[in-house]
Amino acid sequence: MSFKNLNLIPSILKALDAQGYTTPTPIQKQAIPVVLEKRDLLGVAQTGTGKTAAFGIPILQLLDGKKHSGKGVKALILTPTRELAIQIDESLAAYGKYINLTHSVIFGGVSQVNQVQKLKRGVDILVATPGRLLDLMNQGHVDLRTLEIFVLDEADRMLDMGFIHDVKKVIKSIPEKRQTLFFSATMPEEIQGLANMMLKNPVKIEVTPPSSTVDKIEQRVYFTNKPDKRKLLLHLLETNGIENALVFTRTKHGADKVARFLDKARISSAAIHGNKSQNARQNALKNFKNGNLNVLVATDIAARGIDIDELTHVFNFDLPNVPETYVHRIGRTGRAGNDGIAISFCAAEERKELKDIEKLAAIKIPVIEGHPFPMDLNAAPVAAAPAQNRNRNNRQGRRR
Repeated sequence: MSFKNLNLIPSILKALDAQGYTTPTPIQKQAIPVVLEKRDLLGVAQTGTGKTAAFGIPILQLLDGKKHSGKGVKALILTPTRELAIQIDESLAAYGKYINLTHSVIFGGVSQVNQVQKLKRGVDILVATPGRLLDLMNQGHVDLRTLEIFVLDEADRMLDMGFIHDVKKVIKSIPEKRQTLFFSATMPEEIQGLANMMLKNPVKIEVTPPSSTVDKIEQRVYFTNKPDKRKLLLHLLETNGIENALVFTRTKHGADKVARFLDKARISSAAIHGNKSQNARQNALKNFKNGNLNVLVATDIAARGIDIDELTHVFNFDLPNVPETYVHRIGRTGRAGNDGIAISFCAAEERKELKDIEKLAAIKIPVIEGHPFPMDLNAAPVAAAPAQNRNRNNRQGRRR
């Protein structure tokens, strides 16, 4: 199938051809016709699947030819970070090169002057982060009364970064009669509830089914006691001569602790998560990609969008609560035809998570024995933190 089979107008096909786009990705193939039919959409897809084009292209087509009236925004794309907002705006510029629509991007951390000037001139499609959008709405610079299409991108990341309350404020300010496109890589309970509240008779599209683990990735699990995980990680990094590794922790605090421990052991490391400044995250990622950092320690949401072809190792320092997340994590390695190794640490209290992962992926992950920090397999599991505490920790984040 090509983009020509998706009932796209000639001006968009011309722009896609100029970008070298020929064959739509699975989410584009499924989502574009749904959006063009003006249906609500629930898309379960992570960064890298082509979802920006999946919603950006049909939005441009739906709004093409509509006369601009006043300063009212016709389509709003809400996304959690400045980087994503800029990427989406750049993509709209590429797809809409031959369409007479205006679009702009607003985000925090910079002066609002230029952003306000563009809004005053009139914007058809607005890409925004929650904090700056609410600020400019409160100042009367953004008019959403004429909104026809609302896109919520990276909904689970919004939750992790503490933006869900801001998102709900935005939803209250937009027309009830609208088309809503909702995207999230995972669907925890709170995100599912938000989707149910926002969407009307949606079409659900899920790409890269969670059970499709990459065959080229060698998977291993080490049983160890929770306090020994950092020492085991250091041992494996040193004895295997691992030059680059992405390490996943369940919490932001845990990521910081692991990075500090490795730094003290003279392994160059950095942590990235929602509580780190924008510049700190960008610098850490840049240094990791160019080889100045050996280890990047990240929470799941902060690692979204990391795409490094030569990444050799992924460590699950903590096993994720949601088994689908395991597949997203290990998929960071084994890219571009390269082999990859995914190593998981399992403490006594994480055995249930391991069973859930193996059930989902329909595999038995090989257990590596004979390492210096073994766990007593007969030990009683330690009680996990109450669910409400975990949820409260996940909701903490800084406004952007």
